[in-house]
This record gives sequence, C-alpha cells and structure tokens, in this order.
Amino acid sequence: MMTGAKRKRSTVWRKIQAVRLEDIKAWCLRRLPILKWVPAYNWKENLLPDAVSGMMLAIQQVTQGLAFAVLSSVHPVFGLYGSFFPVIIYAIFGMGRHVATGTFALTSLISANAVERLVPSVRTNFTASNNSGILGLSEFEMQRIGVAAAVSFLGGIIQVVMFTLQLGSATFLLTEPVISAMTTGAATHVVTSQVKYLLGMKVPYMSGPLAFFHIYAYVFENIRTVQLEALLLSLLSIVVLVLVKELNEKFQRNIKVVLPIDLLLIIATSIACYCADMEYVYRIEVVGNIPKGLPSPKAPPMNVLPEVVTEAFGVALVGYVASLALAQGSAKKFKYSVDDNQEFLAHGLSNVIPSFFFCIPSAAAMGRTALLYSTGAKTQVACLISCVLILVVIYTIGPLLYWLPMCVLASIIVVGLKGMLMQFRDLKKYWNVDKIDWSIWVSTYVFTICFAANVGLLYGVVCTIVIVIFRFPRAKTLNLKNMKEVEYKYKAEDNCESLKQVKIVSVNSPLVFLNARKFHADLLKIIQKDGMSSQCEQNTLLCSFSNGSCHGELVQSCHSERRVLILDCSGLNFFDYTGVSVLLQIYMDCKNRYIDVVLAHCKASLIKAMQYGGNLDSENPVFFESISSAIDAIQIHRNYSKFSEQSEV
Repeated sequence: MMTGAKRKRSTVWRKIQAVRLEDIKAWCLRRLPILKWVPAYNWKENLLPDAVSGMMLAIQQVTQGLAFAVLSSVHPVFGLYGSFFPVIIYAIFGMGRHVATGTFALTSLISANAVERLVPSVRTNFTASNNSGILGLSEFEMQRIGVAAAVSFLGGIIQVVMFTLQLGSATFLLTEPVISAMTTGAATHVVTSQVKYLLGMKVPYMSGPLAFFHIYAYVFENIRTVQLEALLLSLLSIVVLVLVKELNEKFQRNIKVVLPIDLLLIIATSIACYCADMEYVYRIEVVGNIPKGLPSPKAPPMNVLPEVVTEAFGVALVGYVASLALAQGSAKKFKYSVDDNQEFLAHGLSNVIPSFFFCIPSAAAMGRTALLYSTGAKTQVACLISCVLILVVIYTIGPLLYWLPMCVLASIIVVGLKGMLMQFRDLKKYWNVDKIDWSIWVSTYVFTICFAANVGLLYGVVCTIVIVIFRFPRAKTLNLKNMKEVEYKYKAEDNCESLKQVKIVSVNSPLVFLNARKFHADLLKIIQKDGMSSQCEQNTLLCSFSNGSCHGELVQSCHSERRVLILDCSGLNFFDYTGVSVLLQIYMDCKNRYIDVVLAHCKASLIKAMQYGGNLDSENPVFFESISSAIDAIQIHRNYSKFSEQSEV
C-alpha cells in the first residue's frame, strides 16, 4: 500500500514539474480575457467612444438597478450594488466586448419568488428603528437581501459547475425560437409585476401556476382602487420615454450623444414630487431612503440554500441563456469569437463574488447592450467607466433619489422591455421559414406565461429535442446514398480552364440547429485553406458532408479569377430557421471573400425560405436545377467576361 501511495505521489509530482511557465501563461490568457485586450487597447481611438458609452450606460444602470431591485422585492440600494460589482467581475472574465452585465429583469423576477416565499411582506413588525447596524436598514430588509444573495450565490455556483463540466457545448439545444419565446414571455411577466405601481394599487404578491392571470383578475376586481394621480404620471412618463427614445433611434446617425431621457425624467419627477409633496398630498409611493457607501462583505446565509435550489437553477439557466445570446450576437456583429464555456465561468463568478456584497442575481440585458451598440462602445472599458460613475452615485447622489416616484420607475422598466416585447414580430418569419419553429415559439411562450421562465425554457428545449428525434429518422430513411465521395466529371475539355476556380460541396444531411454550427465551421475551413493555395491543380472537387464532417481533397485556387462555390443541396432533406440562417451567413461570408455561391438541386421550400430570410443581391442567378446547369451558367458568364475584355482591348 505504501509503495502504491508513493508511486501515486511521484506521478503527481512529475505532472506538476512538467507544467511549464508557457502553459500557465496560456491558461491565464484563456481564462482571463482582460489580459488579452487591455495590452492591445488603443487609447487614442477607443477611449473617447468608450467614455461616452460609459456615461450613457451608467445612467441606465442606475435606473434599472433601482427598478430591478424593487422587482426582486429588496431595497432599491441593493440594485446599485448589483450594477457595480458584477460589471467589474465580467470585465475581467467575460469575452463579450459589448455585453453590459448587471441587474436583469428576468433573474430579479425569479429571485423575487424566493424572497416573497421565505420573507413575506406581511411581516411588518420590522421598522427602520429596528435596524441591523448594516447600512442603517431594518432587519426585515436585510433578511430579504440575504435570501436574494443566497439565490445569486447558489446560481453562480451552478454556473461554475457547468463550466467545470464543459457544458457550454450543450448550448446548441437552446435554439433561437426557444430563447426568443422564453425572453418574450418573461418580459410579459415583468410588465405584469409593474402593473400595481403603474396604477398605484396595492396588489398582494402572487406566484405559482397561472399567477399571471390571477394578478389581472385581482386588478379588474379592484379597479376602483386605482390611484388616478399615479396612473396619469405613469402614462405621461411612458409617452415621454417612448417618444424621445424613438427620436434618438431615428437621429442617432446625426447626433453622437443621445438624449439621456431616463435621467432627465428621474430628475424632473423627483423635483416635482418634492415641491408638490406628492408623497403625502397624493399618497404617491416613492423610492425612499437610499443609504450612502458600499457595504462590508458578508457571506450569504448558507442555511437558506436548500430552500432556494429551484430559483437558483432558474437564475443560472435563464441568466446564462439570455446573456450568451447577447454575447454571440455581439461577436457576430463585430467579427470576434466567444467561448461558451468561458461565459459560464464569467457569469458564474459575476453571481458568486457579488453575493458577498448584498447583490441580487445578475446577467446581461438587451437594452444596455443595445445602448453600447448605438453609442459606439469598443470594449469593456465602457462598462468599467460606468462603474466609476455608479460609485459616485452610491457615495454622493443616492440620497437625492428619495423622492423618485415608484410609478415613474415602473414606467422606465416597462419601456426598457420594448426590445424583448417586440420579439412578437419574429412569429411572421418563423411561419414563413418553418411552421414547426413557429409552433415551438407559441407553445414555449404559453408555458412561460402560465408557469415561469425556467419552466418555459425547459419545455422549449424538450419540445425541440423531441421534434428533431422524430424528424431525423425520417430524413435518414429518405437518404438512400452511402456516405462515399462522389466525383463530378465534366468532360468539356475546351472549357476546362474556366473550371479551375470551381468547388462543389454536397450537403448530404439535414441542416438544423444540431449540426448547423459544425457545418458552417467545416465549410469555412475548406474556404480558408483554399484561399491559402497558390497553384491550380484541379478543375472541380466534391466534398461530401455527412453530419457536418467533410471528406475529399481541397482544390488549389487561382487568384486571377473569381472563385465559385457550388452547394449541391440534393441531400438536404429538411431544414429549420437556424439552418437557413447559416446558409445565408455562408453566402455573405463568401461574398466578402469574393467567392460566388450558387445552390443546385434546391427544393422550392428552401428557395422560398432563403429569399424571405435574406437579401440575396447578386447580378447572377443563385439557384439552379442541377450542378451541370450551374457549371454551364458559370462557363457562359466567364466566356462573356473574356469576350468583353477582348472587345475593350
């Protein structure tokens, strides 16, 4: 036994000694992306746009922080902390350059379930005088934030465990229709939760199945208790916010700095509320006292963790899914890559570490990320600058927010969810591309409305898997060809020279969300390797794709002529919205590389979906009945081009 133990220790010691400094450096660069982009930061070109974006972001972070803290059923000051600490952590570990992490409506709504269940509002025996000595808040408020921090802590731990298990690769199960439906349904829940503030009503907290409908039933039953002053102020705020934000979007190309209407509305309504003494004269609910300064770190109550497991899983999954979608959209828009597993780590630590500073669960928000797009942010420096300004608010300006009406804060939340609610427009494109995706969207939205965001997300994933399981066997039955390389032999020797830059790729499998990403990656590899070649050796080539893998030799390209990629879609039995999106993306990527893409043997449904889904602006035809007709068209076009050149000479 001793010999075995010594041998094991020596093996471990040899592995430790084998670790080189270069390996440690590579690991740090991989897990701490800030070490990559900070040394390469262009201070001259990027600092000014990042500073402007950071100032605009700080305004939105403050307003949303206060609002989402109330949504999470905790004191508003904890929303300011949630807009500060997670942003710093994500800037260190995250890979999304334009992702604005902080408080998030969906995770706040989920954590509110745990807060209201474990520390219900009916416990009014805690007063401001009976404070805990921390920030001067009552013991009741500290118990509530303790539960919310526990949800954040456990949710972050779950995300870190998922990172350890490398579950980021499983995100392909989260299709665009499922994410769109879930976030739209959750946004509808958030709007519903703000109805009581918009109307100035006292509505008891309701949760569980069909709570969405119970809330509106209660509102209509007690419609006479609506506070007219709060309703008018809410309507006025919503109209002003929508109008000014629409004008900002319309003229954002002409003006470099958009009008910070959220901040101006907060200042104006706070002053009006103070001067008119609305809190006592009209009994309009206000935010109340905002303590100064940052709290000392304190561990979340660990005894609560077993009771918040359900909410923690909801926060971990919903927050990650929404954040990853924004990170991938940012990476696609600005041409860089995002590691799904690294995002698990970044968001996990952004929940775990801030939970020791009384923060509610965090995630990236669509509105803040869109703000970074529109204001021209370049890197996470914009988010770090916003943290500096939020720190100023926490230490100096915070107490001045006492008179901010809650109905105005609710109006800011509702208008801020416009982007998510507008996803209803996605139904039209899903109907035109794939009606099964349309049905998944509708049913996922209904499940989210009737139950909760995490339940809707789970239903959407399960429903998608079941449908694919039923569709794939059908596709394999129809595919009678063996997965062997098929060579296309074109014997027009006189025109052989014109085919040197033609490459033919046969797609012999369905193109859906399961294999779309791999298909795209493999095809780009072929194109990139072909672009590195310098000699002409072959006329045509056929790569056979089976389940996303490529077989065959690469063609040597001549840079003197424009290259052509022919996609043989005879084996593409069915597709979904993600598959069509990938084909359109391949078309645009190749166009940027000066490669013409044509499709042969396309079904009518695929042609219709691609024409509807993207702008295939090309001087030449894109779809052909067969490979031979595509090659004939290529030859005719090139012969005509040569004839035109000779005529000009």
